Amino acid sequence: MELQKPKHLISLATSGMLVSVDVNVWSATKQDRGISNEVTMAKKADQHAGKYVKNLLADHPKHKSIVNYRQTIYNWVKRRTYRWNNAQDYLPSVDMPKFKQEYNVHEASFHKLLGEFLTEYDSIVSDMAFKQSGMGDMFDRNDYPAKEELTSKFGVRLFVSEVPLNDFRCSIAQDIADDLFTTYSTQAEEIMSHVMMEQQTRFVEVMKSISHCCGVDEVGVDDNTGETKTKKRKIYDTTILKAKEMCESFKEFNLSADPALEEARATLERTLSDVTAEDIRDSDAVRHAVKEDVDSILGKFGTFKCV
Repeated sequence: MELQKPKHLISLATSGMLVSVDVNVWSATKQDRGISNEVTMAKKADQHAGKYVKNLLADHPKHKSIVNYRQTIYNWVKRRTYRWNNAQDYLPSVDMPKFKQEYNVHEASFHKLLGEFLTEYDSIVSDMAFKQSGMGDMFDRNDYPAKEELTSKFGVRLFVSEVPLNDFRCSIAQDIADDLFTTYSTQAEEIMSHVMMEQQTRFVEVMKSISHCCGVDEVGVDDNTGETKTKKRKIYDTTILKAKEMCESFKEFNLSADPALEEARATLERTLSDVTAEDIRDSDAVRHAVKEDVDSILGKFGTFKCV
């Protein structure tokens, strides 16, 4: 017998790929059993009741900047992709050129920070040994790897693979085949639903952001005229760029061919086609027209609160 694959999984497989970005950073920590024993003895506790972990660089800015940038990369991957499993994320094929371009920038930035850290590493270790802001009596030179060894503890790598697409051709009992197919299909449905829901959520959020930024805040009442004074909210270039990128991406990546999503996408694309954030900042007429169009899209696309 032949176990058929759900059609939407074929669509996922042909519309995108799986990616993962691994970022390795030396933790610069070391458990010290001697200090742990001192503390537990002083507190009259069992020696296994606690442990002391030394922060070998005492949060030195050069090392901390690399640690923080690792999170920056992970946040970027999360924004650009859809969750697939615990190790990989799903990236639409149409977004791959932009994703790779941005990855190259992040990789270069990571290695720049690493280079700056390695250049000062020996000096930093000396500071930990002798400066008051260092490790004091806890300093142990053996805790610190040589610079040559340290380099291998850092790295950033991009992995790309195809979405698995298997022909399940089995000569097995019908009840086993049915059970396997049900599990296989359910998992695919869950992934499909998650991607579609995430698409809509991201699209709605960027429209709500534009709508909000095109509005005004009441800041008081004019003492002479009695009229309410207002202040225009800030509109950012990144918000408009993000919306335009989504319009371009979703044109090619609408897995379920959802007509509501396509109508909203096409309408927003027309609204922003010749508009920049600067246009909205400079012209009350443009600001009003964009807000009106975006609020109209949100009203048709679902029940969302516009402010």
